[in-house]
Amino acid sequence: MISSVRGTVLNVSGSHVHVDVGGLGYAVQITPQHALSLRVGNEVRLHTVLIVREDDMSLFGFATGAELEMFDLLRSVSGVGPKSALGVLATLTPDQIATAVAAEDDGPFRKVSGIGPKTAKLIVVSLAGKILAPVGVAPVAAPASSTAQNVVAALVGLGWNERVAVQAVDEVIEAATEDGALPVPALLRLALARLGPQQVRS
Repeated sequence: MISSVRGTVLNVSGSHVHVDVGGLGYAVQITPQHALSLRVGNEVRLHTVLIVREDDMSLFGFATGAELEMFDLLRSVSGVGPKSALGVLATLTPDQIATAVAAEDDGPFRKVSGIGPKTAKLIVVSLAGKILAPVGVAPVAAPASSTAQNVVAALVGLGWNERVAVQAVDEVIEAATEDGALPVPALLRLALARLGPQQVRS
């Protein structure tokens, strides 16, 4: 695991930087904005994560630990790979992401290239409760109807048929002791539990 890289910038191109670390060159993928701030010959320290796949090994780097942490959280969302997560961070800061999630607003994510409406909604639903809202920003509690719609959209994004998803959410809300006044993460967990691992996604 390569958790950080510090060395001399050898070359910067687009969204890649090559860093010389004791005579060993590392090719690191970064955001275009970060690339613009680097200069050949200067020293740089990057917080990194190595993504290993069957046919590829890629090193992703970030200026701060907060960006790396957000990158890992984004990758935990179904349908969001490393490049899509990097694309989100190229468009939004960690604070902007946290604010959007706290407000249950998928609009900012829809503006990211490669992120569709379903994935944008899924990011908001999946990261709810995992990210603290920035100081001074209070989480917005969505009404039950909006909450149900968000959960249905998340289930559809995960592969379930919309009719099946709506039925599962309705059943969970009817069984809720608080008349359906459940936050999105709790309602999503209960709906997934009701659908079960053997549920046919069609």
